[in-house]
Amino acid sequence: MSLMTRLTLATVMALSPALPVAAQEGSLTISIGFGPTAEVPDPRAGYNGWMSNQTGVTETLMGIDYDMKLYPRLAKTIEQTSPTTWRVTLREGVAFHDGTPLKAQAVVEAITPISDEAHAGYNARLAKLMDLASITADGDSVVVFETNTPNAAFQWTLSAPGIAVLGQPSDAFPINATGPFVFKEAIPEQLYRVEANTNYRLGTPRLEEVRVVGIPDPGAAALAFEAGEVDMVINYPETDFTRIQETGALGFNAPTARLYFYTVNAASGPMANPLIRRAVSAAIDRSGIVQAALSGVGGVPAGTVYPAGKGWAADIAPVYDPGVAEELLAQAGAVKEGGTWMMDGAPLEIDIVTYSSRAALAPTAELTQAFLQAIGVKANVRVGEYGTSNDAIADGSADMFLQAWVTTPQGDPGAVLEALLKSTGGSNAGGYANAELDQLLADGRTIFDAEGRAAIYDRVQKIIAAEAAMIPVFHVSQTNVARAGLTGYAVHPTETYWITHETALSE
Repeated sequence: MSLMTRLTLATVMALSPALPVAAQEGSLTISIGFGPTAEVPDPRAGYNGWMSNQTGVTETLMGIDYDMKLYPRLAKTIEQTSPTTWRVTLREGVAFHDGTPLKAQAVVEAITPISDEAHAGYNARLAKLMDLASITADGDSVVVFETNTPNAAFQWTLSAPGIAVLGQPSDAFPINATGPFVFKEAIPEQLYRVEANTNYRLGTPRLEEVRVVGIPDPGAAALAFEAGEVDMVINYPETDFTRIQETGALGFNAPTARLYFYTVNAASGPMANPLIRRAVSAAIDRSGIVQAALSGVGGVPAGTVYPAGKGWAADIAPVYDPGVAEELLAQAGAVKEGGTWMMDGAPLEIDIVTYSSRAALAPTAELTQAFLQAIGVKANVRVGEYGTSNDAIADGSADMFLQAWVTTPQGDPGAVLEALLKSTGGSNAGGYANAELDQLLADGRTIFDAEGRAAIYDRVQKIIAAEAAMIPVFHVSQTNVARAGLTGYAVHPTETYWITHETALSE
């Protein structure tokens, strides 16, 4: 092992003291790019529910299967009895980790705080998605949800990891849930540890313990895997994916609903002009990025928001045409002088920001910079933290923000676009506004007919493409690696499911 490798591993251990020196018998240690947010991360707050769902601690009323189909999970059935009323009958034989049987009132008490601003479990994003007027128990086995307005996405929303079914917490069970694993401890930003729930209704888990450690640097995570300090890496660097499998490691590579895309500053600067946005989009060689940044294994070029084969995708192919890009720049009023495009007497310059926790982000931004410079547009790239990059778009100090989101985390197409592109969206940092798009996104929630909803989201995607309201780059295939002997695991298209009671790691 080289001196540089030894130093890097030492750095990993210093930053992540929770890493075990060697994998424990019957345990699985997973590396991801971030750690938990608190010593007891309330699954309802922020995105904490993703980790508790992924590790098998919490369960939801509804679930999404590997074909992106909705199914009843803790629910036995779900029935819509009026445009705003949903009745959920609970599955029998379910118990919380402390042994208390699951009853309807517990569901009411678990979900109500999500909409209560004074409660630690408050989640504005989830509260908006549910839009509840009331939630009540009808006996021990039926929960009645009343929404403020008709909500065609409601039953899909109940699969959101943060809408977790929880019992009363205690010192022994600070996260008292129903899954195959019991939460034991968390060290903020470093460790999330769970142990088997031996009384799980579907059978005793085959793993005694699962440890999730946060290693923000993908390269450091790869080194920790090769050193035997972790058993599995979620989002292993694509450029090393083929080689690591030659060492005997297992590779898991499957398409997901995660999209790498650019949020654009539609409120100020050059990207406020739709013609320039379209020009930038046409200048990006997406196939080249997939080959270079993802080594051809990590994704497919994206022409629209949703990946083909996962539902909802419009028939919009990615376009790479530098000639078209230059024609659009000319239409926007730019003039090419000496190989450089000028706007209002100054070189056209575009500032790109992104963050470092995903290995493909920085090279994708740098390749975009090269493609723009190839047609005579100066581009700058800054790599920082997610929040800093988002703020740069919001305050107008950057023009494009490269990020990666799962576009259908609950299997339904509306929620993410409402957040990113609706004029009132909570994540619309670029200030994009389009009255027709706003109305279509509203209609997508109130129209229950499947064909009608498909037509709405098809039109939404065509507006996005026509205005380059956001610039899709590629749909990512998650590349994960694990020690030989891991069974009962597969990449889930929403990325919100990892461990079940059947997951095992044999020597």
